[in-house]
Amino acid sequence: MQKILFTLLLIICTSIGATAQITAPGSSGQTNTEYSSGTQDLIYIFCSSQGAGIGHLEAQMSTGEDANFTWRKLNAANSFDTYYTESNVTSSSISSLSDGYYQVEISNASSPTETYGAWVFNSWYEVSASIGDCTCEHTQLQGSFTEAAPNYIDINTGGQLTFNKDVKVEWEANGEREGSILSQVVYDPPAENTTYKLTVYDQFNCSASAETIYESIVPEANFTPSEMSGDAPLNVTFNSQSKNVDAYTWTLYRSIEDMDKEYAENGEVTDSVMTTLRSDNPSYTYEYSGSYMVKLSVLKRTNDLTCTDEFELDNYIVVDTSYIDAPNFFTPNGDGVNDMFLIRYTSMKTISVKIFNRWGKQIFQADDNNVGGYDEYGTQYAWDGRIGGRYASPGVYYYIVEGVGRDGERRAEQGFFHLFREK
Repeated sequence: MQKILFTLLLIICTSIGATAQITAPGSSGQTNTEYSSGTQDLIYIFCSSQGAGIGHLEAQMSTGEDANFTWRKLNAANSFDTYYTESNVTSSSISSLSDGYYQVEISNASSPTETYGAWVFNSWYEVSASIGDCTCEHTQLQGSFTEAAPNYIDINTGGQLTFNKDVKVEWEANGEREGSILSQVVYDPPAENTTYKLTVYDQFNCSASAETIYESIVPEANFTPSEMSGDAPLNVTFNSQSKNVDAYTWTLYRSIEDMDKEYAENGEVTDSVMTTLRSDNPSYTYEYSGSYMVKLSVLKRTNDLTCTDEFELDNYIVVDTSYIDAPNFFTPNGDGVNDMFLIRYTSMKTISVKIFNRWGKQIFQADDNNVGGYDEYGTQYAWDGRIGGRYASPGVYYYIVEGVGRDGERRAEQGFFHLFREK
């Protein structure tokens, strides 16, 4: 989209000793001429569209009396043509002015004749914006503009002069400034289609803009895990928030503890990768305790380019060690509450449960040398309070639980517990 704004510049030439002058209501700014000699004039600026003059000059008799107003315009031969006349009024104005130098003569029967002048110019901008060279690392923003040169004539010598508009440019996207040169390089381009806006403006608040759309060729990797810590086995889903992606590669590394142990034993780590996953939102179950790092690598293919990006977690996923736990009492009275003596555990590979009565006789045993599944505890390691199908007597009992955790460590718990059978 392009917007073209024009600047109308009005220079006022005032007679020496006059107390009144030409004014320019609605002007957006002003500056001074730089004639080689004599009185300098003011320059009034109006912003408009190309081809439309909206300059407006007003003048009045310094005494405030009715007067006759004769407006003239300087022609190419450096003489004046009559532009507009008005009689017996206190003020006069002209509008919709084209480029040139305008002069007004004000007279009546009782006062000296007064003469004032002004230059009028159209100063406009035509702006264009486009996308140039695009790579995975940068994008080239290309801009250009044309303008009518702000020229005027030295009324003493007829020589051509120019004034400074102090023209500047600015690129922006999503309300953020990107740069201030016409050929602007954007490093680390965005992973979504983005509209870039180029604005050309000057010290007189006249401006023009154009927009161009960057169609992204780069991906952006990002994700969050469903869990950052927990007991083994810990199931984690990796939720991708990546943008503009064609393919995913998730690298799940071995635990830091495991690699440190290997390095201490062998002086090197042969392979830090535990496994790789390829889907967009994969899940993985960590069976062993430790601290784990995860990296996501993504890519985007566009024409002959393949752009990539990576993202790693700021912190490790921490999987707690295996453990065994047992209650210190239970009440097998059939009310559905605490009716079972439950041996709870996490991340065990093998487990053996034994229960003894107060005289040391073993009354229950359960063993599993290949614990499967990932339940918090196994119901086969729950005692219902019966011995040979008959209810055991209330009292104190003793348990021993042993096994090997998925972290390779041997675990053992033992202790007394009470059997209550309240009615």
